[in-house]
Amino acid sequence: MRVTLKGVFKDMPDLTEERPSAGDLESLIGHLQPPVAVALNRALEGDDVSIEDALALFETSGLEYNAMVMVADELRRRTVGDVVTYVVNRNINFTNVCIKRCGFCAFSRDFREEEGYLLPVMEIVRRAKEAWDYGATEVCIQAGLPPQMEGDMYIKLCEAIKEELPDMHIHGFSPEEVLYGSVRSKCTIREYLVDLKAAGVGSLPGTSAEILDQEMRDLISPGRIRVDQWIEVITTAHELGIPTTSTIMFGHVETNEHIVRHIDLLRGIQKQTGGITEFVPLSFVHTEAPMFMKSLMPGVRSGPSGMDVVKVHAIARIMLNNWIPNIQASWVKEGSRMSQLLLTAGVNDLGGTLINESISTAAGAQHGQLMRPSEFRDMIRQAGRIPAERYTTYQTRRVFGEGDEELDPLDLVGDNVEELFGSYRKLVKLDTYRFEHPRHAREAQAREAGVDTTVSS
Repeated sequence: MRVTLKGVFKDMPDLTEERPSAGDLESLIGHLQPPVAVALNRALEGDDVSIEDALALFETSGLEYNAMVMVADELRRRTVGDVVTYVVNRNINFTNVCIKRCGFCAFSRDFREEEGYLLPVMEIVRRAKEAWDYGATEVCIQAGLPPQMEGDMYIKLCEAIKEELPDMHIHGFSPEEVLYGSVRSKCTIREYLVDLKAAGVGSLPGTSAEILDQEMRDLISPGRIRVDQWIEVITTAHELGIPTTSTIMFGHVETNEHIVRHIDLLRGIQKQTGGITEFVPLSFVHTEAPMFMKSLMPGVRSGPSGMDVVKVHAIARIMLNNWIPNIQASWVKEGSRMSQLLLTAGVNDLGGTLINESISTAAGAQHGQLMRPSEFRDMIRQAGRIPAERYTTYQTRRVFGEGDEELDPLDLVGDNVEELFGSYRKLVKLDTYRFEHPRHAREAQAREAGVDTTVSS
């Protein structure tokens, strides 16, 4: 039977003066519902919590919820300490043209639509070099899947970047893109990953995961990469020495069990390979998402609640703490205030400066396209933590003390960010990079050569 709170608080330790000790937490946990108490004690003892444990944690409220968040924060402190990291990077979403029609994606455009664009290789290289000049150590390259793409397009793109910027880390491409590249190249996933690594890819984003449940994927993104294919790309990359991140998208039509089993699947992969650098929960942004706007499926939610966001991050820390030490908050999805709050719920990383963010922006995210390094440092210090800049794979580049430090080049960027770096809003309106389907280009060339391209019946 659950212990009532009447008469309990007078016997509980004072947690307001300083960080609670292990004994304080144990005393608090002793007043919780048994399933929650068992799960939190198991986590504090260094054991993996089960799927059933995690599901019990998702049902918490009040005292149980607060205790769960405190345990997540304590596990974070034990595992990675009080340092909070970020990376100076630039997103390059080089095309929004995509053959897939995912219900959650407001970024992709069919090649017939007037807002479809494709950046040429030299423009992508220029953007990467511009980022390097502003202090970036990473470019994150992800995009749509353009029709009739040449199979070696990603390979040539990486080679061009590395030729110009040999020390720039290339964080690309998603498992969906790796699969597409292998199909277009008529080779295996392993062969394609070998070629990507040789071309200069340093790590893969573990995106295109959404919910790793095939029935759910068939509902929200039919035709997208299957769960078994996603696992094959990720584990093969790890076998080849290519690290990856990992993600989840939540707040749409999934259940708590979907989330827990997704995280458990990632934990199993990490036990096998050790190749995952971080876990990033991504809130569903509903504003422009087709499955919400067009009511394509019943029961779709308008994103997660604030409590949902905290729970997913805290439970991720509790489930993954023994295996994936870095839990990242996405400031693009959550905003700076919620991201800062998540630093008390198991999070130890705030992601990248990004400079250009298109995918979440297209879906209606309202939190900007650039986070300056000094803004990261302010957020972290205000949370009572120590800021540090990292490289992509979590080696520390520099740790910052309490005093003021010299501003980074990106800190000196004024309010004219769009004018300086461009934006998705402007990019889709430009004719300069308008996408032309390869078939249409061939037909135009044939017409210029006087060849009849009509097909007779």
